[in-house]
Amino acid sequence: MATRRPIGVVGLGTMGAGIAVTLARAGFTVIGVERDADALVRARERLERSLERAADRGPLDAASHHAAGQAVAAPDGSGRDRPGRETMARRLRLGVDPAAVVAAGCGLVIEAVEERMDAKAALLARLDGICPPDVVLATNTSSLSVLELAAGSGRPQRVLGMHWFNPAPAMRLVEVVRTVVTDPDALAMVVEVARAAGKTTVVAADRAGFIANALLFGYLNDAVRMAEARFATPQDIDAAMRLGCGHPMGPLALLDLIGLDAAQEILASMHARTGDRRHAPAPLLGQLVAAGLLGRKSGRGFHRYLPTGDQPALGGPPTGTDRPAGGRVAGEPSAVRVCGVVGGGTMALGITQVLVRSGLDVVVRVRRPDAADPDAADGVRGRLDAALSAAVARGRCSPAQRAQALGRLRTTTDLGELGDCDVVLEAVVEDLAVKRALFTDLDKVARPGAVLATTTSSLPVIECATATSRPEDVVGMHWFNPAPAMRLVEVVPTVLTGATATATVLALARAAGRHPVRCADRAGFIVNALLFPYLNDAVRMVAAHHATIDDIDTVMTLGCGHPMGPFALADVVGLDVTLAITRSLYEQFHEPGLAPAGLLEQLVRAGFLGRKTGRGFRAHPRH
Repeated sequence: MATRRPIGVVGLGTMGAGIAVTLARAGFTVIGVERDADALVRARERLERSLERAADRGPLDAASHHAAGQAVAAPDGSGRDRPGRETMARRLRLGVDPAAVVAAGCGLVIEAVEERMDAKAALLARLDGICPPDVVLATNTSSLSVLELAAGSGRPQRVLGMHWFNPAPAMRLVEVVRTVVTDPDALAMVVEVARAAGKTTVVAADRAGFIANALLFGYLNDAVRMAEARFATPQDIDAAMRLGCGHPMGPLALLDLIGLDAAQEILASMHARTGDRRHAPAPLLGQLVAAGLLGRKSGRGFHRYLPTGDQPALGGPPTGTDRPAGGRVAGEPSAVRVCGVVGGGTMALGITQVLVRSGLDVVVRVRRPDAADPDAADGVRGRLDAALSAAVARGRCSPAQRAQALGRLRTTTDLGELGDCDVVLEAVVEDLAVKRALFTDLDKVARPGAVLATTTSSLPVIECATATSRPEDVVGMHWFNPAPAMRLVEVVPTVLTGATATATVLALARAAGRHPVRCADRAGFIVNALLFPYLNDAVRMVAAHHATIDDIDTVMTLGCGHPMGPFALADVVGLDVTLAITRSLYEQFHEPGLAPAGLLEQLVRAGFLGRKTGRGFRAHPRH
């Protein structure tokens, strides 16, 4: 069988060394090749470190393969392999002559040299000239055209992509990239090798960025443009995406890890293939690269790093983005003793729960009783009591704390009873006309100097502010659902918001145990402005038949560490909500790449809205 034959790896930099060790750990004999003796010395050092780490990770055996739903036979036929460092080292044969892969009888040769079309094409052409016709050649490119590389060889049907993720021994995903001329047997063999190495594989079409980078780098570039426009600071952008979306790293910290020079090259390659302006490297990225600020490897990129390079960001950014656009410089916060909350829905109840548990008195105003809901005010107290009782049962608060929190709550149907509140938060329906009318009424009853905050997630805060005679006291305070669990709050001053109002809601969020980030009043704020174009890009990818829904979700969870894939997330959010926010972004920025995907619009018209209707991109059980 082809996969029992040795495997060649040409280029033993960080990625090539990781691939070689991963294959050796899985039982393959690996023929590693570097360009010269000096490079080989450095490669040996990398391999030594990688071998130590691989040995520390423990067994790669039939049980672990079975748990991943993959083939279990080791290449040596044992079915179980627990190699130590010495065993793995014996499987690695290193040299500087590519002809060694022929002498060893390799069935597959993987190139892992620098991400340049000329370098990769020249190497593949050389390998094609010396390898027997049945040998499959794989390129580890993350952004270049596999078909173009294949066409430069004499065996285009047996050249395909094998995109490993860094660090290769730890990352569970490999993208296998087929072209329009790929031999099915060659494709099957490469997939088999990746699975035998313990990896989950997805087969991707040969398009710019394949799956992961096609979705990831548009999102990363959008984040750079956001920082470039001083819409929010790099620290706040990264915190928002970690806390609001559960991403393991913020986008700018991730770019620092990748290397800003490498990211610029990948984006430039993708832009050359797609022509999409969102893939054109943001000017700020080029400026940082020109200044030698390349990220962790240089100690400074969007953030500063300790000499070890693996510490959290230190200090401020070198990009002139210390203060976002919109609003004035933060001033001194006003004291907050009593908060008002307008609304009786899930978000209003969640915010109320957080505030009363943080020691604040809260007045909740719900609509006046009617035939549909005659006990609205009592219902809020009952639901809050139930939520606090559940927290007691889970050990998150004591019975005494529950009683104290309930004692801080007052409910009313009279808007006038909010007159003594220091901050009033509205959490009513996401309808601009309804919100403007409410702010006009709040303007009449709230005391002078009280801060009026809107929890809108997508509407312009300035529209609420101009419905009052005190726009300097109006600010956005976007909480995330469920409010008791989500730590993030986006604080959104308008161009008219006063320094005191901004400082007050920032201090209120911190006092409530939340992490506030500040951004300008622009469609989507931070999280939605970055998240929903990414979701829309994923829908376009499926509509163009570049990959399946399941493969895309697998790539973004295993390859990028996202807690949910884009389609699973869209079904949870709701396809109607996804469409509405995507439309609002497109209407504000008029960027062609932001136009809602046709497939998304069709599903919404069909009533397939996600989990809440039992069907969205996937079918869901109805409860």
